Amino acid sequence: MTEDASFADGIATRHNKVRLMARDAQDLSIISALMQDAIGKTSEIGWFPSKRLFALVVNRFCWEDASTAQAEGSDYERVRAGLHIEDVSAAKFRGFDVEKGQEVFEILSVTFTPGEDGTGHVIVDCAGGAGFDLEVEVLDVRMADMDTIWKTRHLPKHEDDG
Repeated sequence: MTEDASFADGIATRHNKVRLMARDAQDLSIISALMQDAIGKTSEIGWFPSKRLFALVVNRFCWEDASTAQAEGSDYERVRAGLHIEDVSAAKFRGFDVEKGQEVFEILSVTFTPGEDGTGHVIVDCAGGAGFDLEVEVLDVRMADMDTIWKTRHLPKHEDDG
């Protein structure tokens, strides 16, 4: 059985830290593509109603470097990353109990459904039907790589990959 490397196994040579901000659905689609297959725990989710802030920390697969790694025959990479959503007026969780601090989730997509006058919903869909529905006053989403990158041999696979 092959195992992924641990966080302590080293620093990547290819990766540059990614920092993005989305103010429209097109920008958010780029963040969504980069966050696909990110893995997190419910203990690393923060919903702060008084600050109108929802944030989570995940282990993000570095899709932006995957084709280079594949061409070179080298390992893929993961990095700790944060997703930060501002101006959140309500948050609903589905498919898991956020009180269970060690419950794991895997992000499939991050999308925006517009409402009236710039309001809408940021939807974070996760595997198994779980996810987050965040009611926002305006679309203001930020994603940033946080720290050390580590190697992994595992390329995420999807049902439609064949």
